[in-house]
Amino acid sequence: MYHNLEECIFDLEKAGQLVRVHEEVDPNLEMAAIHRRVNAAGGPALLFENVKGSKFRAVSNLFGNLERSKFIFRNTLEAAKDVIALRNDPMNLLKNPFKHFHTGWAASKALPLKKISSKRTGFQEIQISDLPLIHHWPDDGGAFITLPQVYTEDPEKPGIMNSNLGMYRVQLNGNDYKMNKEIGLHYQIHRGIGVHQEKANRLGVPLKVSIFIGGPPAHTLAAIMPLPEGLSEMTFAGLLSGRNFRYCYVDGYCISLDADFVITGEIHPGETKPEGPFGDHIGYYSLIHDFPFMRVHKVFAKSNGIWPFTVVGRPPQEDTAFGELIHEITGHAVRQEIPGVKEVHAVDAAGVHPLLFAIGSERYTPYRNVKEPAEILTIANRILGTGQLSLAKYLFITAEENHPLDTHKEINFLTYILERMDLRRDIHFQTNTTIDTLDYSGTGLNTGSKVIIAAYGDQKRNLCKGVPEQLKDLCDFKNPRLVMPGIVAIEGPVFSGYQQAQKQLGELCSAIQARGTMQGCPMIILCDDSSFMSGSLQNFFWAAFTRSNPSHDIYGVNSYYENKHWACDNMIIDARVKPHHAPPLIPDPSVEKKIEGLFVKGGSLSKVKVN
Repeated sequence: MYHNLEECIFDLEKAGQLVRVHEEVDPNLEMAAIHRRVNAAGGPALLFENVKGSKFRAVSNLFGNLERSKFIFRNTLEAAKDVIALRNDPMNLLKNPFKHFHTGWAASKALPLKKISSKRTGFQEIQISDLPLIHHWPDDGGAFITLPQVYTEDPEKPGIMNSNLGMYRVQLNGNDYKMNKEIGLHYQIHRGIGVHQEKANRLGVPLKVSIFIGGPPAHTLAAIMPLPEGLSEMTFAGLLSGRNFRYCYVDGYCISLDADFVITGEIHPGETKPEGPFGDHIGYYSLIHDFPFMRVHKVFAKSNGIWPFTVVGRPPQEDTAFGELIHEITGHAVRQEIPGVKEVHAVDAAGVHPLLFAIGSERYTPYRNVKEPAEILTIANRILGTGQLSLAKYLFITAEENHPLDTHKEINFLTYILERMDLRRDIHFQTNTTIDTLDYSGTGLNTGSKVIIAAYGDQKRNLCKGVPEQLKDLCDFKNPRLVMPGIVAIEGPVFSGYQQAQKQLGELCSAIQARGTMQGCPMIILCDDSSFMSGSLQNFFWAAFTRSNPSHDIYGVNSYYENKHWACDNMIIDARVKPHHAPPLIPDPSVEKKIEGLFVKGGSLSKVKVN
């Protein structure tokens, strides 16, 4: 267990899992570029000892892979998993009380520990401009905190046990923010801080906010954990760190005594400012929008404070490992939360929220001979009504029958569904609904549509393993490429608007239909570059599902409506880039070239093997 971040860094270095970067490195694009290159190579954590413009050190890639994360939490991980499991299944404790004795001992470290005196905190007061102002992508609006722990309390029931700890994007400079006086606070829908701000607005009072940066790694992880109802992030932080969360209050603001940095301030009712752009985890820039901003009260730092950061972009990135660790800890929690579900997999390659694979159960009518989706439709709606899962756009769901399925074996899972889906029955839309704030494929901020593809029963078709003749030599549509069995990508004209798209897709559907049935190819992806789309499964997941809005971009060969239910013979997803989409993240070539000196002989990272 670690008392602070530096203890973790020493431990990783001793284990050969951290490298010190001695050279002066510019926080403007260079640090992020170095991180991306090392993370992509599966390399070590990085301690930047000489950050240009700041006296503070910075560390990244702490959670770069699941093995390192499990090493960091090797003494507390199992107990944390047990507590989560018991919180979801308390009867297990009654059935096996002696087996879980150690869990009770671990839980004794979970409750936060308040320190009465706030005079000897070890902090010095600084300004925002003293911090490592890390600018991640060329078109970012400024420097951002990427691993903050944003703390708020319920205005109606103040106190640490009625608090929320979340990881929300914090912009430190740029745009219209007054340097050292204001910082941006971007949080998405379905976030706990939103509940607190709504209450504060209703009461007509500002919401007090404390932003903790650093401290034991468990505190960072607690800010992103999807915890069971009633288990607070502060409790989990103590549980996973093996040490009570230590805190006090200064000027009415909660201060984490183990953090490396703390920023305090207030969000006032009705006050917003433009925030962004910022490169995000879907692989594009999230654009400029009005979000709350925080009037800075004070900024504190430990004299030896270390600034943790990560870089988000097109998956996989470090947050991919975060997701793996969360799955490791929560285990089968989703089974307790959603009856009948066996597995839900948010596909990382698609940016997590756009695409879900799920396995449910079919137990409604075991006495009938006809096999068709029934219970999995109920489960699908439960999934799309649960927490962050509700932000998904595409949900593919089935149930096991004669052999087990694994949603992480993505080709096998999709093949199973494509072989069984009835395109006239199994496609279910939800329109004019909420999607991920960071997803710009919809009709507005947070607004778009969803589609459920729920397939179950006997195999209906053999999937094509090559490009069908019906998709060759089509006027205006060229270069058809097989993505995987049953899915073909084909290039079309540049997207110029939905009115033109409907005409183009109508012509494509008619041309295919005129050439005869094509049962072995249930899914066609219309795109700008079919060679890229078919180049890898990761390319397919990313481009097809981040660049389409189901209600607007799904078409069908021989499509029709029957009692408001949409049906077709072959489904076409228009995954071309649209004018309203956010631009993709592209590194600055000059910066990429500039950092190469660190990786050659004599450089701090010369022993790190990168491509």
